[in-house]
Amino acid sequence: MTYKNEQLHEEKVFKDPVHAYVHVRDRVIWDLIATPEFQRLRRIKQLGTTNITFHGAEHSRFNHSLGVYEIVRRIIYNFQGRPHWNNDQRLLCMCAALLHDLGHGPFSHSFEKVFKLDHEYFTQQIILGDTYVNKVLERVSPGFAQEVADVIAKTHSDKLVVSLISSQIDADRMDYLLRDAYYTGVSYGHFDMERILRVMRPIEDQVVIKSSGMHAVEDYIMSRYQMYWQVYFHPVTRSAEVILTKILHRAKQLYESNYQFKLQPTHFLTFFSGDVSLEEYLKLDESVVHYYFQLWQEEEDEILRDLCERFMNRRLFKYVEFNPNKQIGDLMRLIQLFKDAGIDSDYYLVVDSSSDLPYDFYRPGEEEERLPIHLVMPNGTLKELSRHSDIVEAISGKKRTDHKLYFPKDMIYAIQDEEIKQDIIGILFSKERI
Repeated sequence: MTYKNEQLHEEKVFKDPVHAYVHVRDRVIWDLIATPEFQRLRRIKQLGTTNITFHGAEHSRFNHSLGVYEIVRRIIYNFQGRPHWNNDQRLLCMCAALLHDLGHGPFSHSFEKVFKLDHEYFTQQIILGDTYVNKVLERVSPGFAQEVADVIAKTHSDKLVVSLISSQIDADRMDYLLRDAYYTGVSYGHFDMERILRVMRPIEDQVVIKSSGMHAVEDYIMSRYQMYWQVYFHPVTRSAEVILTKILHRAKQLYESNYQFKLQPTHFLTFFSGDVSLEEYLKLDESVVHYYFQLWQEEEDEILRDLCERFMNRRLFKYVEFNPNKQIGDLMRLIQLFKDAGIDSDYYLVVDSSSDLPYDFYRPGEEEERLPIHLVMPNGTLKELSRHSDIVEAISGKKRTDHKLYFPKDMIYAIQDEEIKQDIIGILFSKERI
């Protein structure tokens, strides 16, 4: 028996609160889970700073990655013997599902924005580089690691395989909605995944849904919509992200100005200089970042010290609604008032915007083309979901954006100049905003 087909002597299981069990029979999958690169995901939270708002959200990218693998494993089981399904792609699908988030860094997207990084790039580097993961994949067959990387990069020639990992109804989204709902304790993200898995069908280049399963898919899309606005874009979570981002910006700025840190931020140096190696990237996880934030509460730089103390002790910025089209004059006035009060508006007055497109139909030639969800009608024809569902049609192609203005209320009320203080309060808390 080749390594590709080697099975464990007995099935291994991970007890999972979302899927009951995650089942592993393939030696390749078991060996990938045991690699240091995959184990590192235990130290990367799935939801970044969301645990500051929803205290149960302590789950990791490790949990989620196992969950995506389990969903794909079950989909493949259901596809056995169906037209268009090539079972030779079974292991490729499961490896891509397991490893799809391998390149996420600490606090994921916030971290990426500051240092101009791309977790998908690092996922591919881990899979293709001099790593334990690469050694396991190349044991399957020469070039297998490249195939897995191509699936994750959405460039693989088998579009059906790609759609299982990345589409508008894929294993990744299904797991994170259910998992994030479970750990945050909300009811919004729940939908009937069992039903969706039963009505999924493979065709030549994508997964489609039997028309009888349309209502389960409607529920899934609305669950996603609710989770984004009630959990992922929660304004308190965004306040923590704003402070996190400003800490990293401040530390980078201090480094560039030759500031002498009490403890040299060794793990950040190549991130500050923009020359990060794969080895250095893998060494930085959230436990290391928290260590520096803890120490930086005692730095001489007042801004870095204050921001770290706020983040570590949940002393967050307050926020008000902000309309960038109508209130830019207010913002400019606030920037000047902050300057007059001796408060650095670059770090203490922040506009944050969040937007989401819950479902989109195919728009050829546009950036980030989104393949729509298709229903298989009783006569065998395909029909795009929003043309058959009034609920989905109502939100199709509609991008919702929310803007908030964040600021430290305590610092404003501590301003000594009463006139400046009242001017700032008057702009931020005017009746028009409430």
